[in-house]
Amino acid sequence: MVSKGLSNLSDEADLRRADSLAREIFSDVANKWALLIIEALGERTLRFSELRNEVEGISHKMLTQNLRMLERNGLAERKVHPTVPPRVEYTLTEPGQALRATVDLICGWTHEYFGHIESARRRFDT
Repeated sequence: MVSKGLSNLSDEADLRRADSLAREIFSDVANKWALLIIEALGERTLRFSELRNEVEGISHKMLTQNLRMLERNGLAERKVHPTVPPRVEYTLTEPGQALRATVDLICGWTHEYFGHIESARRRFDT
C-alpha cells in the first residue's frame, strides 16, 4: 500500500496509520459516489442538477455530502453566481483533475475485466 520510498513520511501522511490524515483523505475519495462525481465533472463545469442527472441513482443528500467533501479536500470548486435564484456550478481543481486520471484508469480496468468479473460472479453465485 505504501512504497518503500515513502517510509519516512510523517505520521499524518502514512496511509497505514488508522488515525492519519492520509487515511482520512483516502477514505473520503475512495467511495463510489465521489469517484462517479469526479468522472462526471471531467473537464466540465456542471450545475448541481446537471451532476445529479449525470450520476444516476445518487440522492440529493449524497450528492450534497460528496460535493462538500470534494470541496473541503480541495478537489472541486463551487462557484455561486449572484442571480435569482442563485446559480451554483462545480468544477474540478488541478488536484481533482489529477485524481480524475486515476479514476479514468479504474473505469478502464472495469471495462477491460467486466466479462471476467461477470463470469466469476455467476460461478460464485451458483
